[in-house]
Amino acid sequence: MTNTDVLAAVELNSVYQSVFFNALSPIDLLHDEVEQRRETGYDVDAFVDEANRTDPKDSAAILRIVDRMETAVRRPGWRYVEPDTFEDIEASLGEQAPAKSLPEHVLRDKINAAWLGRIAGCNVGKPVEWGSHWTAEHIRDYLILADAYPLRDYVPVLDPMPDGFELTACWPETTRGNVKGSARDDDIDYAILALHLLETHGSDLSAKHVGAAWTRLFPIEQVYTAERAAYVNLIEGFTGSDVARRRNPYREWIGAQIRGDVFGYVYAGSPWEAAKLSYQDASLSHVGNGVYGEMWAAALVAASFAASSAREALEQSLAVVPPKSRLAEALRHVFELKDSGLTWDAALADLQGAYGHYSWVHTINNAAAVAAALLWSDDDFVTGVGRIVMSGWDTDSNGATVGSVLGVLSGTKNLPEHLIAPLENRTRSALFGFDNSVISDLADRTSQLAINGLK
Repeated sequence: MTNTDVLAAVELNSVYQSVFFNALSPIDLLHDEVEQRRETGYDVDAFVDEANRTDPKDSAAILRIVDRMETAVRRPGWRYVEPDTFEDIEASLGEQAPAKSLPEHVLRDKINAAWLGRIAGCNVGKPVEWGSHWTAEHIRDYLILADAYPLRDYVPVLDPMPDGFELTACWPETTRGNVKGSARDDDIDYAILALHLLETHGSDLSAKHVGAAWTRLFPIEQVYTAERAAYVNLIEGFTGSDVARRRNPYREWIGAQIRGDVFGYVYAGSPWEAAKLSYQDASLSHVGNGVYGEMWAAALVAASFAASSAREALEQSLAVVPPKSRLAEALRHVFELKDSGLTWDAALADLQGAYGHYSWVHTINNAAAVAAALLWSDDDFVTGVGRIVMSGWDTDSNGATVGSVLGVLSGTKNLPEHLIAPLENRTRSALFGFDNSVISDLADRTSQLAINGLK
């Protein structure tokens, strides 16, 4: 569905706005569920009409409308096939590439570089992680003013800050000259949690295990969008597919995609195995393209361990995405842009036009931006991370994913010192019991799983 299709539908009254995508806010849930339904081809005009006649302060009435949108019917002409169950996803795919092994010393080094690259890339993107404000154009304008375009370092701070620009609240610990250890971020929390889950449950990991770890180790206000919606459903006693679907308009957003990398580290060289196990993690909170995003990210990272280039890893990762899905279509489109000879700037403009109607924290547009940054990176870490952050949308999440892949391809000795040294080999975390984790320890523990296999 295009942006034009969405705009042609009945509009919600202006009182229904969603700024923070908060699963605890009935108004946010209504607005965002309307968007989610329309993006997936459903006719919700009658529900919008009803909402426009409902007192927005009547939370119970608003939530009833949200719940009844489950009965919406798809408009004619929907051409995508987007399965949810693992069996149906697997049935939609072709043959998978065989697993490849690496010498132990190479594997250990690449896993260490992956952790460092992910955490550095995340921190580079954090000061401009606000997609409605920090668009690609706004980021470019700011960096030009700061004499830092193209971005090849942490984002600089201008003092005084020019009118019309506002860095996110974390800027005192994530900007150039101010990084002294990694800041806390959910993109890092989920990677640490994935390692803990795999150490605890191994290949028997299930969505139930993931949910139990969230409610035990995460404060609810440190998880966002789909994860917060799923968290609420868990504590209210919902189980099975209801956890991902009930009152969760964020079920195809980027939250699962940011959780996939460690599955790729542990299954280095085995993209399908990484994707299979990551499904258990993703399916707790996501459906459709949200699930495919995590499977794709896990496969992409796993493939990068044995690949000769980011392009080769991207080509292999596409094999785990249902071919008739919107995510597969978007990723194939990025390859077409690259093969047509466009510059990165021109390709990014094309992607913004094609997928900019999605939320700035949706899976599809962000995955396309990640693929573009990697394809136009020339396999250079600084170039790739800089370009993904300059792309806007979910800058820290995408910086982390690109940092993972290019970290693996670079190896530890080729990582840029000016981005890695300020991390001081440690990271903050909101996970109970995991704050001030030592990055090299995380890498060592991950290497043990990758070498010895999951129990």
